[in-house]
Amino acid sequence: MPAREHTDAVRRFNRFYTRRIDVLREGYLGSPFSLAEARLVYDIGAAEGLTATALGRDLGIDLGYLSRLLRGLKRRGVVQSRPAPRDARQALLSLTAKGRRSWAALDARSRSNTSAMLAPLGPKGRDQLIGALRVAENLLNENPPQASAADVRLRGHRPGDMGWVTHRHGVRYFEEYGWDERFEALVARITSDFVKNFDPARERCWIAELDGEAVGSVFVVKQNRSEAKLRLLLIEPRARGLGLGKRLVRECIDFARAAGYRRLGLWTQSNLAAARHIYRQAGFELVKTERHREFGVPLSGEYWALPLGG
Repeated sequence: MPAREHTDAVRRFNRFYTRRIDVLREGYLGSPFSLAEARLVYDIGAAEGLTATALGRDLGIDLGYLSRLLRGLKRRGVVQSRPAPRDARQALLSLTAKGRRSWAALDARSRSNTSAMLAPLGPKGRDQLIGALRVAENLLNENPPQASAADVRLRGHRPGDMGWVTHRHGVRYFEEYGWDERFEALVARITSDFVKNFDPARERCWIAELDGEAVGSVFVVKQNRSEAKLRLLLIEPRARGLGLGKRLVRECIDFARAAGYRRLGLWTQSNLAAARHIYRQAGFELVKTERHREFGVPLSGEYWALPLGG
């Protein structure tokens, strides 16, 4: 998409959302405050004892404009200031009793309006919206919070996941290793067979989600009565470094053992160093190698196996 279309799309959303949350009225949320004044009241009430300098820095507001807003709020008896104990040159901001009542009213109306906007979406729609908002916040944040392993949740597959797995494998392995569309076709066959022949007692798919967005996958697929195969382990770049690959492989091993398999096998390539390290750490052993060009580039395929016991 050209840069101009990106810009137009963001501007279109801005116009939609400002209308949707009703910020264009003279009094924000039915209060006597403009949007900027209401934001100051809310932030001072949420963290009283801020200096004007800190408040302006946090909100990205020009200090001259901020001073004019604060003077107006002080004249109306909403905000007050007092000298800082350790530096009389600094003034600490707080709300008056009238300001605290205004803060409580703003907070209650904002929560009520937001709840009313989310209610028609249903649980799934709300999860999708919150996930999208988190992604947007992280992408636009100059200092985005770092994800942790606890932020990733695992779930079973549902409609749409097989298409995602196929698409993301095709994109990732082409971009990172130059594999052609024949690899994507192989993934499509594996996912199609999984769905058509799915045995829930002896097969499983895990989809990893971060901020409501799929970021990883792995499968246990039945080979025969005694052996299963670990397939389609994928970790998106934004979820790497969180131990997710190790976690997904451990899920596969635990499931395969509980399902009664005696052996868990897998097929990988010699150049997939991160995956090979995970498999080796989990106890898999290299059984056989073979050279091939199935995906358009020279590769050395490797068969690994893990005994699971009786």
